[in-house]
Amino acid sequence: MLPSLGPMLLWTAVLLFVPCVGKTVWLYLQAWPNPVFEGDALTLRCQGLKNTPLSQVKFYRDGKFLHFSKENQTLSMGAATVQSRGQYSCSGQVMYIPQSFTQTSETAMVQVQELFPPPVLNAVPSPEPREGSLVTLRCQTKLNPLRSALRLLFSFHKDGHTLQDRGPHPELCIPGVNERDSGLYWCEVAPEGGQVQKQSPQLEVRVQAPVSRPVLTLHHGPADPAVGDMVQLLCEAQRGSPPILYSFYLDEKIVGNHSAPSGGTTSLLFPVKSEQDAGNYSCEAENNVSRERSEPKKLSLKGSQVLSTPTSSNWLVPWLPVSLLGLMVIAATLLVYLRSWRKAGPLPSQIPPTAPGGEQCPLYANVHHQKGKDEGVVYSVVHRTSKRSEARPAEFTGGRKFYHLCRGEMPAAQ
Repeated sequence: MLPSLGPMLLWTAVLLFVPCVGKTVWLYLQAWPNPVFEGDALTLRCQGLKNTPLSQVKFYRDGKFLHFSKENQTLSMGAATVQSRGQYSCSGQVMYIPQSFTQTSETAMVQVQELFPPPVLNAVPSPEPREGSLVTLRCQTKLNPLRSALRLLFSFHKDGHTLQDRGPHPELCIPGVNERDSGLYWCEVAPEGGQVQKQSPQLEVRVQAPVSRPVLTLHHGPADPAVGDMVQLLCEAQRGSPPILYSFYLDEKIVGNHSAPSGGTTSLLFPVKSEQDAGNYSCEAENNVSRERSEPKKLSLKGSQVLSTPTSSNWLVPWLPVSLLGLMVIAATLLVYLRSWRKAGPLPSQIPPTAPGGEQCPLYANVHHQKGKDEGVVYSVVHRTSKRSEARPAEFTGGRKFYHLCRGEMPAAQ
């Protein structure tokens, strides 16, 4: 009987040492560092109970196979990113003498915390600054409080070109902007010595330039247009930020307008309906910064006399014939009066007697008193002289004016 009990006792001893596989947790999955931030080197380790040897180790994320190793129980995941988040687990062959069996660990949730949010680029005072003003670009973000000791570096870019390499300053100043500074801007942020790099959304900067003085061009046939013909007005501002609103005027009265969303030239086409369509045309260009008016262009119609903006000479034209007629009437009246006066001659009582020596006394004399002192008295005399007589020159003395006349007395001044 004793020999038959030997094998039974041996199997009983083996069973005492075999663990209860279904109830014992043999594998653990660890992730470090903990907590995990973006840029940290993430490492996974599949570890057996009491450092039990493992083989044929497999790693999983969110239930999907990730990696296999015959003996290595550690998996390096590289720099952690937000996409590294997930539920991880592992499985392997547990070597427990005298047998081995496959075990799977429980899942471990790996949370990768954001080191800093994606930056936002702003333009101060506005992403649509006026030409010549100062614009400041600000790249804004903030470190996680648990990693506040880190130092962030900023860089600025435009249309695929680097404006400023990585540095500690989160702002970029652009003085005296012009239209060439318009474009797409963005910034990038990275921790010093780290592997995380984040880019801001693109920001469009549109520098607003004032419009230049537009040029107006009139297009019609080789000769002046007539009623029924078509006339085209072209207006163009060589520079200025769009959109540009063009307005057309006839003698300061608006006749049409068009918008140019991308700038450039706009036109107005119209038929000539009457002589009222003739006159001075101009156009005006306006954008968000300024407004400018073109030089006026005159449109004349065939067979009509169209005056431009009235001037002083234009107003005199209708009155010129009337003025000439009035002058002729006045001249004729004076001529008739003078002729009748000459025919009548002087009165007999006014003929002076002949003076001794052949001289005659004055035909008439005149004394004129000017206002003021005596020096203002003026004497004048008209007399006849015979051929044999000699005229005596007038004598002047200082101060008063004296006229030496022929013998006789001057009529008293009245």
